[in-house]
Amino acid sequence: MKAISQQQFEMLILDWNLPDAPGIEILKLLRQTSKVPVLFCTARAAQDDVVKGFREGADGYLIKPLRRLELLARIEAVARRARKRQATNEVFEVNQLRVDCESRTITRDGVVIELTAKDFDLAVLFLRNVGRLLSRTHIHEAVWGMTGVITSRPLDTHVSRIRNRLGLLRTYGWQLTSVYGHGYRLELIARVERVGAGA
Repeated sequence: MKAISQQQFEMLILDWNLPDAPGIEILKLLRQTSKVPVLFCTARAAQDDVVKGFREGADGYLIKPLRRLELLARIEAVARRARKRQATNEVFEVNQLRVDCESRTITRDGVVIELTAKDFDLAVLFLRNVGRLLSRTHIHEAVWGMTGVITSRPLDTHVSRIRNRLGLLRTYGWQLTSVYGHGYRLELIARVERVGAGA
């Protein structure tokens, strides 16, 4: 609890049976001041315990013995839901674009750019990750909630559309490129390069 008051954490993995205080009591105290995601990993398998864990604010509940891949999958799922909750009211600006996640709009110079729901989600994913290479698998999971083998054509169509509608072009200082065999990367072009391109 002292560490929580002094540092920021992306997630806590908490056991119920702890030496100083029950994990469920720690969760109760935690929820008075913090919304940090909590994944319970415990040997307590009774239905009443599972229900109590969720009612007190747990974001996930795993029963021991833990299986490595399932643990990793639950961590990813809890983190993903937490990011979505955090992003619900987010407003941020990148270059000439202003993103309002609550109203689900993107504007340039005060003018709303018309986007479909999936185009908006895809655009926000790119604008939150400028400079990062995003794999096709990651994009499909983040925007469509899909995993596994997925054809590229729908994604490529959406990318082409947001590139044109948001002006993610060299003219506006952007570069949205496909990296063969990997995915896509959105970059801001250096000022000198933009001046040269516009000359």
